[in-house]
Amino acid sequence: MKLKDFFYDLPEELIAQYPLENRAEARLLILNRSNEEIIHRRFYNLPEFLSKGDVLVLNDTRVFKARILGKKETGARVEVLVISYQGRECTALVSPGRRIKDDTKIIFAEGIYAQVKHKEGGKYYLEFNGDVESVIEYLGTIPLPHYIKRKPEAVDEKEYQTVYARKIGSVAAPTAGLHFTNELLDIIRAKGVEVVYITLHIGPGTFKPIRSENIEEHIMDPEYIEISDETSNIINNARRVIGVGTSVTRCLENVGIRCSDPSRKVIPFAGWADLFIYPGFKFRVIDSLITNFHLPGSTTLLLVCAFGGKDLVFKAYREAIENKYRFLSYGDAMLII
Repeated sequence: MKLKDFFYDLPEELIAQYPLENRAEARLLILNRSNEEIIHRRFYNLPEFLSKGDVLVLNDTRVFKARILGKKETGARVEVLVISYQGRECTALVSPGRRIKDDTKIIFAEGIYAQVKHKEGGKYYLEFNGDVESVIEYLGTIPLPHYIKRKPEAVDEKEYQTVYARKIGSVAAPTAGLHFTNELLDIIRAKGVEVVYITLHIGPGTFKPIRSENIEEHIMDPEYIEISDETSNIINNARRVIGVGTSVTRCLENVGIRCSDPSRKVIPFAGWADLFIYPGFKFRVIDSLITNFHLPGSTTLLLVCAFGGKDLVFKAYREAIENKYRFLSYGDAMLII
């Protein structure tokens, strides 16, 4: 399967640079796989398409202020994207990295620095002279995606976070969930829909470009996932499972693959997952998908094409472009049923 078949022309002016004032005012394109119908609504209309007995699955990961600016002792500027941390040590991406060698000292502020211990597989292992979490809180900024062409602002600390974010660990928001408000979730629950949470800490590998011409050769970086016993039981008894976002989908389908009991969809699990979903994948868990509009040729777009069908998804994307939908992280949403 060739990567070039999953590219489309995305007008730059449709890439949302700021969030909407009201999250639930985002537009919602409903794509029906059974009759190929496309309907245009607002996200606050979502409850119309949910029914009693459905289970809505959300990712409760929380984005941390992972981007820190520093400089080498030579004065050269360096950007550090912290991926994970514990105590004084962290794993990070460093840019520009071509001249960053072992023992390089990166200075972030007076009295705050880190030393490069070693590099492995494109990632750098750093040791700070203090607690990494404290440094992040003091100096870090929200790691907005590269296609948002501005510096992070105060608004992003709130808006680039779901209203139900709880467990710190992501370098990117599960953006399909950004459209939910607490009021909308209350309306959904009042319809008899169960709302449950899983955790997938989104790492930079989710956005790593596919470099191989044959998409099957791409390898996803592992990400930490959790699904509890209580949540798995609710999902196993669902009328329909509605996955909110590609991160939820990867988590559930990864756990679904591990489930050998044909009477169950998922099992409790905590660990690492690197499932790459692309067309031809057989979905075992989710019945419907809520998702944003994704970059051409991205792993997230391939997942959506696997679920909705490539031709049908591209038809929906063409209509979204014609109707001036807002794309990517701060953009509008799509419900595939």
